[in-house]
Amino acid sequence: MGPVEDSQEGELLLSRLSESTKAISELSDCRNVCKKMYGNLVRRAKLLSPLFEELRDSEVGLDDDVVKAFESLRLGLDSATQLLNSVNGGSKLYLALQREKIAQKFHLVTEQIEAALSEIHYDKLNLSEEVREQIELVHAQFQRAKGRIDTLDLQLDIDLATAQKEKEPDPTVLKRLSEKLHLKTINDIKKESLAFHEMVISSNGDPGDCFEKMSSLFKKIKDWVLNESPQVETSEGEKGLIKHRSPVIPDDFRCPISLELMKDPVIVSTGQTYERSCIQKWLDAGHKTCPKTQQTLLHTALTPNYVLKSLIALWCESNGVELPKKQANCRSKKSGGCSVSDCDPAAIDALLEKLANGNTEQQRAAAGELRLLAKRNADNRVCIAEAGAIPLLVDLLSSPDPRTQEHAVTALLNLSINDGNKGTIVNAGAIPDIVDVLKNGSMEARENAAATLFSLSVIDENKVAIGAAGAIPALITLLCEGTPRGKKDAATAIFNLSIYQGNKARAVKAGIVTPLMRLLKDAGGGMVDEALAILAILASHPEGKTAIGQAEPIPVLVEVIRTGSPRNRENSAAVLWSLCTGNFEQLKLSKELGAEEVLKELSENGTDRAKRKAGNILELLNRIEVGATVNT
Repeated sequence: MGPVEDSQEGELLLSRLSESTKAISELSDCRNVCKKMYGNLVRRAKLLSPLFEELRDSEVGLDDDVVKAFESLRLGLDSATQLLNSVNGGSKLYLALQREKIAQKFHLVTEQIEAALSEIHYDKLNLSEEVREQIELVHAQFQRAKGRIDTLDLQLDIDLATAQKEKEPDPTVLKRLSEKLHLKTINDIKKESLAFHEMVISSNGDPGDCFEKMSSLFKKIKDWVLNESPQVETSEGEKGLIKHRSPVIPDDFRCPISLELMKDPVIVSTGQTYERSCIQKWLDAGHKTCPKTQQTLLHTALTPNYVLKSLIALWCESNGVELPKKQANCRSKKSGGCSVSDCDPAAIDALLEKLANGNTEQQRAAAGELRLLAKRNADNRVCIAEAGAIPLLVDLLSSPDPRTQEHAVTALLNLSINDGNKGTIVNAGAIPDIVDVLKNGSMEARENAAATLFSLSVIDENKVAIGAAGAIPALITLLCEGTPRGKKDAATAIFNLSIYQGNKARAVKAGIVTPLMRLLKDAGGGMVDEALAILAILASHPEGKTAIGQAEPIPVLVEVIRTGSPRNRENSAAVLWSLCTGNFEQLKLSKELGAEEVLKELSENGTDRAKRKAGNILELLNRIEVGATVNT
C-alpha cells in the first residue's frame, strides 16, 4: 500500500473515531438504575475526542501499529455506543432486574477500550503536551475502572426482593423503589407500561424469564405512584366549571369499537386494547381478527390492562366523572341463568362431594356444573379453587367416562384463567394427565387439553414441564388432524411452548416443520398466520433453521412477503433472514425468485420489525452483488 493510501486510511479511521466520540457525547441523559455506569462511560469516552481531532489537524501519517491500535479502539467505542443505547430506553424495571448482567457488559466494554489504549504508543504520535496528559489521564481512569466492577446497590436488591415476596409491601420500600427506578410520575408509569407491551410484542411473546416478576412488581409500584402523585391544584371556580361541563375523553381511554370510555380494558394478541365486553362480542360472533389492525389474532386470550384501567380511574376522579359500574355477571334462576348461585360456598361444597364420592352420573353432572361456573366469572374461579376442587378435577382427568373427562379438563381450563390457580393446577400433578387426555381423549377433550396447556404455559417454568411431559408430539398430531378449532388451539400451545429453547428442538425432532409448511401453502385453510408465527420462532434455533431450509420454503416466503398481511409479511421476512444468514445457496435462491423487489417494498411499508428484517436481507443480497462485481 502506498503512502497516499496509508494517509487516506488513517484520515478515514480518525474521522470514524471522532464521529464515535461525538455520537457518545450527544447521547441523552440516562434516567434509570444504570445512570452511574452510563455517565462514567460517556464521560471517559468524551475525553478521548481531543486525541483524534489533534491528529486529524496535524495531517501526520499513522504507522501500521498505530492504525491497528486505533482500529481496536474504534471497535471498543462502537461496542460502547451499542451498550449505552441499549440501556437508555425500554423498561426501567427490566434494567433493574438485569443490573448484574448489565454491569458485567459495562466492565467488558471498559476492558476492551483499555486494552486498545494500552496498544497505542503515544511517543510515536505528534501530540501537544496538554492533549497527551489528558489522554494518559483518561487511560489511567479506564485502567482503574477495569480493575473493579461497579458495586451494585444492596438496598435496591433488598427492596426488589421484599416487594416481590410481600403481597402488600411497606410504602417506604415502594417509595424508595419509585425514586431509584425513576418511576415517580404518572407519565413515567405510562412510559413503563408502553415499554412492557413493546417487550412482549417485539419479542413474539418471549420478553424473558423475569417478565412475571416484572408484572407483579410494576403493579405494586404503579399503585403506589398513582396513590401518591399530587393532583394539579384547581381553584374553586375551576372545580365548579369541571362539574358543569362534559370533559373530553382522551382517545386512548376510548374503546376503538364502541368509542365509549373503557371500564374494563383488555389487551388482545396484537397489542391493541379494547373494552372487554365489546371485544368478547366480536370474538363470540366468530371474528378471528383484531378490529383495529385487521391482523389475524394468534389466540383469543384477553389480558387485563391494569395500568390503563388505573389511569382511567385517576382521570375520572380528577374530572368529576363517574366510572360506569360493571353489570352483574349472573342472572337469576328464573331468567334461565345459573343453576347454582355464583360463589355459594355450600352449593360448591355439595358439588365437590359428588366429585369425590358420587357415582359416574353424579361426577359427570358435578364436573359439568363446575365447568360452567368457572367459565362465568373471576370470583367463581377463586371460590371453586379455594374450596379444593382442583385436585378432584385432576383425578377425573383419568375417568373412563369420556364426557366426565371433557368436563374435568374444560373446568381446569376455565379455572386456569386465574393466574393464582395455574400454580395449584400444576402442583396437583395435572400436566401428565392433561397430556394423556391430549393423546387419547375425545376430540373436544383434546382441543380443551391443548388450550389448557397453552394457558398453563404462560408461566415460564411450566413451559419446561409441559415439554418434558411429551405434549409437543401430541399437539402436532392435533395440528394435523384436529377440527379447525383444534388446530388453532394446538398451534397456539405449540407457539407458546416453543418460546423455551429446549422445546424448539423437541418440536423439530417431532416433525413440526412438514405440517407447518403444508398449512402455510394452504391459503384457504385458515392457518397461515399460525404456521408463520411458529416458523418464525423455530427459525431462531439451529435445528429449526436447518429443518425449515430443507423444506424448500423460499418460494412461499417470497410470495407471502409480496401479498400477505402486515404481520405475516413480518414473520416471513424474519424466517427468510434467518435462512439466508450464513447460507449462500438460500440467499442466491431468494435473489433468483425476486426477493429483492418485494423486500425493498417491505423496507418502506412494512411494520417496524419487518423493515429491519427486510433491510438486513437486502444488505446480504447487496454483498452478493459486490462479491460478483469483484470476482468479475
